[in-house]
Amino acid sequence: MKKLQILGTGCEKCKKLTENAEKAAKELGIEYEIEKVTNINEILKFGVMVTPALAVDGKVKVAGNIPSPEAIKKLIT
Repeated sequence: MKKLQILGTGCEKCKKLTENAEKAAKELGIEYEIEKVTNINEILKFGVMVTPALAVDGKVKVAGNIPSPEAIKKLIT
């Protein structure tokens, strides 16, 4: 199971990243879990200075922008 973490304070960009990540995982047909990390101190522990960010299995894959579902598929696999 893939663990997808959305790092951000819950803004509109964070919500869009969550939607795109869910769509990508569903289209890939994989088992996944989405965790929203909203605590600033927790986000900083990832080394992220710009949100939103996406971490896959604990590793930050993208920060500061919202990749498309197609781009996220490549980051997940």
